[in-house]
Amino acid sequence: MQRVAPRRIANQVINGLYAITPDELNTAELMRKVQLALQGGARVVQYRNKLADPELKLQQALALRQLLNEFDATFLVNDDAQLAAQVDADGVHLGIDDGGVATARTLLGKTKIIGVSCYNLASLAHEAAQQGADYVAFGAFYSSSVKPDAAKASIAMLQTARSELKLPIVAIGGITGQNGAALIEAGADALAVISALWNAANVKTGAQEFSTLFSRT
Repeated sequence: MQRVAPRRIANQVINGLYAITPDELNTAELMRKVQLALQGGARVVQYRNKLADPELKLQQALALRQLLNEFDATFLVNDDAQLAAQVDADGVHLGIDDGGVATARTLLGKTKIIGVSCYNLASLAHEAAQQGADYVAFGAFYSSSVKPDAAKASIAMLQTARSELKLPIVAIGGITGQNGAALIEAGADALAVISALWNAANVKTGAQEFSTLFSRT
């Protein structure tokens, strides 16, 4: 199978702790939590808020854009390429129902990052790569409280995908400081985390725990 080379920018910035924001309606509290995660070593932040209305999403995304600039970290928007373009995010992450890579590329331009959820299907990852995606995400690898009915991905599938793809690979789904190392060893470039990060007693310390995993492998 043909190996697809990654876009240089995504290969550089999609790595380490990939923090996906909680459904927080209080913008000041969201900024506080995200800043702690960044101080703990988060390299990527994806804005995802299923409870916010469009006006609040715009407000929060603009605030996150400014904060992420201060930390020189990568800022992505979940699902919404139009919002990503509006706030000049570094890119967008697309699920299966969020429109194609080509549509997002038209909205965002050639230099922005487009990631695609591929669940537990390597075939979707190869398709996304051919369409011009900059990284792919697989999961859920473990039981997830955010998406309890998510399809389960295996470490064996991750290992196979790593051998076939040159795109950065993000692992997601029930990841903790205890099980994350196995995914990095299997080929994940980044660990996408929600509950285990934001529910930690100390978000900064929780982020440091995940970030340390990448220096151990």
